[in-house]
Amino acid sequence: MISLRFYRIYDIGREIDLDQLERELARSYFTARASFLRVNPKSIMMEDPPLMLKMHEVSVERQGYTFNLHVIARLYDIGAISLCFLYDDPEAPSSALEDTALLFAGHEGLSDLFGTYLKNLGEILGPHIKNISIQSDFFEDYTIYVTDRIDKSIDPAVLLSGERTQFSSQMREEIVRNTHSYTADDIAILSYDSALLCNPENPTDLIDLIEFANVQVLELRYYDRVLNRQMEKMYDDIEQADRMSRFRRMRQYHHIMSQLMETYAEISEITEKVNNLIKVTEDVYYARVYATVLKVMRSSQWSDSVDRKIKVIHENYSMLSEEVRIQHSNFLEWVVIILIAMECVLGLLRSIE
Repeated sequence: MISLRFYRIYDIGREIDLDQLERELARSYFTARASFLRVNPKSIMMEDPPLMLKMHEVSVERQGYTFNLHVIARLYDIGAISLCFLYDDPEAPSSALEDTALLFAGHEGLSDLFGTYLKNLGEILGPHIKNISIQSDFFEDYTIYVTDRIDKSIDPAVLLSGERTQFSSQMREEIVRNTHSYTADDIAILSYDSALLCNPENPTDLIDLIEFANVQVLELRYYDRVLNRQMEKMYDDIEQADRMSRFRRMRQYHHIMSQLMETYAEISEITEKVNNLIKVTEDVYYARVYATVLKVMRSSQWSDSVDRKIKVIHENYSMLSEEVRIQHSNFLEWVVIILIAMECVLGLLRSIE
C-alpha cells in the first residue's frame, strides 16, 4: 500500500464560525469534523476541530500514468483553509512509493489544480463567509508519503528531497535526522516540506498532526506579514503627523493610537489562538512528532518575529501616548498661565478704577 498527500494551506483573512458554516454546507455537501481515532481524546485536545469538505475527484496524467486523486478541504476557525490532493493505491508495493513520489516532486503538475480548486472553494464559501479573501500566492505546502511497511528499497533522502543524486553522508544525515518510531515496525521521518510515514496501521492521527502544525506555521507567517504592513503604515502615519501643526498633530496621534491598539488587541488574540490550536498532552510519542514538525518548519522563529513586532507596536503606542500626555500637560499649563495673567490684568484694572 502506498499513499501520497499533497497539501497547500491558505488564509482567508478572517475567522470562521465553523458551527454555522457546517449547518449551511451540510445541506449540499458531505462535511465532517476532524477527530483522532487511535489515542485517548484527552491526549490531543482541539477547542474547535476543523471542518472537512469533500470535493469532486480529479485525474492527473504524469509521464503516461493516470492518477485518480481525492480532494479534501479543511476549514479552520482561525481563518485557514487546507487543500489536500490524496492518492491511494492499496495494491501497490511499498517499493513503488519512491518512483511515484518523484513524478510529483515539488508538487509538479499540481499548481494549476490547486488554483482551480481554490477558486471553486471560494465560490462555495462566498455566500456563507462575508468578505472572504483568499490569497492564492501565499500558502504553505507540504507532502506526506505513507506506506504500510518499512521497505529498505525506499531511500528516504531521495524521497524527501525530491531528487535522485549521490548525497554526501552529511547531507543524508541532515535529511533523515528528525526520525521517530513508536514500535519496531513503524517509522516517521520528518523534514521541512515533507514526511515519510511507514506504519502497518493507517497513521491518520499522525497525518492530522502534521497538517495542524503546517496550519499553525502558515498562520504565524500570515500575521507576521500583516504586522509588517501595519508597522510600515504606522511609521508613515507618524512621519506625516510630525509635519502637521501642533493641534492637528495631536488629533492624528490619537487616530494612530486607536489603530495601533486595535491591531495590538486583534493580533494578540489571534496569535494566542494559533499557538494553542492544538494541545498534545498525555501521548509522549505524538507530542514529540508534533514538536519536531514545528521545529523543522521554524515555527518558533515565526512566533518570535510576531512577538517582537507586537512589542514594537505596543512601544510605539506608549511613546505616542506619552507625547500626547506631555502636550496635553503643556496645554493645561498654558491655560493656567493665561488664566493667571487675565486675573492679574483684571485686578490691575480694578485697582486703577
